[in-house]
Amino acid sequence: MKTTNEKQENAKVESKKGAVKAKPDAAQGLRDFFEDGLKDIFWAEHALTKALPKMAKNATSSKLIHAFEHHLKETEEHVNRLEKIFESLGLKAVGKKCDAMEGLLKEADGIMEETQIGVVRDAAIIAAAQKVEHYEIATYGTLHAYAVTLVENKASTLLAKTLEEEKKADVSLTEIALSDINLEAAHAHE
Repeated sequence: MKTTNEKQENAKVESKKGAVKAKPDAAQGLRDFFEDGLKDIFWAEHALTKALPKMAKNATSSKLIHAFEHHLKETEEHVNRLEKIFESLGLKAVGKKCDAMEGLLKEADGIMEETQIGVVRDAAIIAAAQKVEHYEIATYGTLHAYAVTLVENKASTLLAKTLEEEKKADVSLTEIALSDINLEAAHAHE
């Protein structure tokens, strides 16, 4: 329940020129925003379980294919962890369409369409995959911080584990790119 001062402060902020008016179902507190973020990443991880096999099929580097196959297994575990988090919060595990992930995966599809199969496409797929990883790192880092603040210890522990795996996936993609793919792509068609 908002106090009179909180209501007045919110009215001042919303009346500021250029301020975005909140939807009627907008988050009222950090817990609401945390739960909304969990729904968002839950949808995103499900979408990624469909996108990673497509990326693997379009890659030619055995290292890159292996990285995608490995990360698909991790992503499936991320979905399981999120289900456990929802359960620990007494919530049904449901996703809410994640516009950011949808956009990143659409961009990945476009990148594949704009490159020929081979080392250049491999380099481009790595770029697309790293954008996804960076989004996930930012999301899991934020959700972990919220869980800590809200003293949701189980959620905090599970989110921290997933965050570390996302960081490792990003490092792995960088190592694969730098090991030979980017250099070969730079000299393709010379």
